[in-house]
Amino acid sequence: MVSSEYERKIADRFATFDQDGNGYIDREDFYGAAKALLGEFAVTARSDKGQALYIGAEAFWQGMAGIADRDGDQRITREEFVNGAVKRLRDNPDRFAEIARPFLHAALGVAGSGGDGTATVEEAARVLKCLGVPEEIAGEAAAALDADGDGKVGEAEAVPAFARYFTVPE
Repeated sequence: MVSSEYERKIADRFATFDQDGNGYIDREDFYGAAKALLGEFAVTARSDKGQALYIGAEAFWQGMAGIADRDGDQRITREEFVNGAVKRLRDNPDRFAEIARPFLHAALGVAGSGGDGTATVEEAARVLKCLGVPEEIAGEAAAALDADGDGKVGEAEAVPAFARYFTVPE
């Protein structure tokens, strides 16, 4: 039997992806997240960083659709998310990390002011807020991403943490 805590976590994860709140996940949700990040960090969509972010968003969407869009309608319903994505990703969290990596890599590039592919903890918190993490949690979560305590969040820290968050155990 599935616990109510598990169901709540699944609903939270689904809502994070369903950026526009229309009840399903689609390509526009991923593009909406990219647009929000570009706006937050004043990066133009036509810039190299902006293009990399949209390419990463498309790759992320294609990966998610490939594992969850069972009826091929280019939308992932909550049922498809729970019965497809969550179960498959829980069984293979590395797969999730790989489909998320291009987007996360580009997001860190957009957010990071140092040009080294990392973001400060504060910049990472801003990214999380753009992706739908409540403000009261974003700062704490970003600080937790800085596993080595250097004040920066890099891809090696962000990708596995992102995969752990979205691969919800029963």
